[in-house]
Amino acid sequence: MRIAKPLLLVTTPIGVVGAIYEAYRQAGGLVILMVALMGLIAVAFGSLVYTIRREAAEEKQRTAAKVNAAEPS
Repeated sequence: MRIAKPLLLVTTPIGVVGAIYEAYRQAGGLVILMVALMGLIAVAFGSLVYTIRREAAEEKQRTAAKVNAAEPS
Protein backbone atom coordinates (compact mmCIF):
# COMPACT_ATOMS: atom_id res chain seq x y z
CA MET A 1 0.00 0.00 0.00
CA ARG A 2 2.92 2.32 0.70
CA ILE A 3 4.05 2.13 -2.94
CA ALA A 4 0.74 1.36 -4.67
CA LYS A 5 -1.19 4.44 -3.54
CA PRO A 6 1.26 7.07 -4.87
CA LEU A 7 1.76 5.00 -8.00
CA LEU A 8 -1.99 4.99 -8.67
CA LEU A 9 -2.27 8.71 -7.93
CA VAL A 10 0.38 9.39 -10.59
CA THR A 11 -0.48 6.84 -13.27
CA THR A 12 -4.27 7.30 -13.30
CA PRO A 13 -4.23 10.93 -14.56
CA ILE A 14 -1.53 10.02 -17.09
CA GLY A 15 -3.71 7.16 -18.33
CA VAL A 16 -6.76 9.41 -18.59
CA VAL A 17 -4.84 11.97 -20.63
CA GLY A 18 -3.52 9.21 -22.86
CA ALA A 19 -7.03 7.84 -23.34
CA ILE A 20 -8.37 11.27 -24.26
CA TYR A 21 -5.58 11.70 -26.82
CA GLU A 22 -6.27 8.29 -28.37
CA ALA A 23 -10.01 8.98 -28.41
CA TYR A 24 -9.32 12.23 -30.27
CA ARG A 25 -7.22 10.37 -32.82
CA GLN A 26 -9.94 7.76 -33.33
CA ALA A 27 -13.20 9.69 -33.04
CA GLY A 28 -12.36 13.38 -33.21
CA GLY A 29 -15.22 15.51 -31.91
CA LEU A 30 -16.71 12.78 -29.73
CA VAL A 31 -13.91 13.53 -27.26
CA ILE A 32 -15.90 16.61 -26.23
CA LEU A 33 -18.71 14.35 -25.06
CA MET A 34 -16.29 12.08 -23.22
CA VAL A 35 -14.62 14.99 -21.45
CA ALA A 36 -18.02 16.45 -20.56
CA LEU A 37 -19.11 13.12 -19.10
CA MET A 38 -15.90 12.81 -17.07
CA GLY A 39 -16.39 16.36 -15.82
CA LEU A 40 -19.95 15.58 -14.77
CA ILE A 41 -18.82 12.46 -12.93
CA ALA A 42 -16.05 14.44 -11.20
CA VAL A 43 -18.54 17.10 -10.06
CA ALA A 44 -20.94 14.42 -8.79
CA PHE A 45 -18.16 12.66 -6.89
CA GLY A 46 -16.91 15.95 -5.43
CA SER A 47 -20.44 16.84 -4.35
CA LEU A 48 -20.80 13.47 -2.66
CA VAL A 49 -17.52 13.89 -0.77
CA TYR A 50 -18.47 17.43 0.26
CA THR A 51 -21.87 16.28 1.56
CA ILE A 52 -20.40 13.40 3.54
CA ARG A 53 -17.76 15.64 5.14
CA ARG A 54 -20.33 18.33 5.95
CA GLU A 55 -22.71 15.84 7.56
CA ALA A 56 -19.87 14.24 9.55
CA ALA A 57 -18.83 17.66 10.85
CA GLU A 58 -22.43 18.47 11.84
CA GLU A 59 -22.76 15.14 13.64
CA LYS A 60 -19.49 15.72 15.48
CA GLN A 61 -20.69 19.17 16.49
CA ARG A 62 -24.03 17.78 17.72
CA THR A 63 -22.28 15.06 19.72
CA ALA A 64 -19.97 17.61 21.33
CA ALA A 65 -22.95 19.82 22.23
CA LYS A 66 -24.76 16.86 23.85
CA VAL A 67 -21.67 15.94 25.88
CA ASN A 68 -21.24 19.53 27.05
CA ALA A 69 -24.93 19.80 27.99
CA ALA A 70 -24.83 16.53 29.97
CA GLU A 71 -21.84 17.57 32.11
CA PRO A 72 -22.89 18.84 35.54
CA SER A 73 -22.00 22.47 36.26
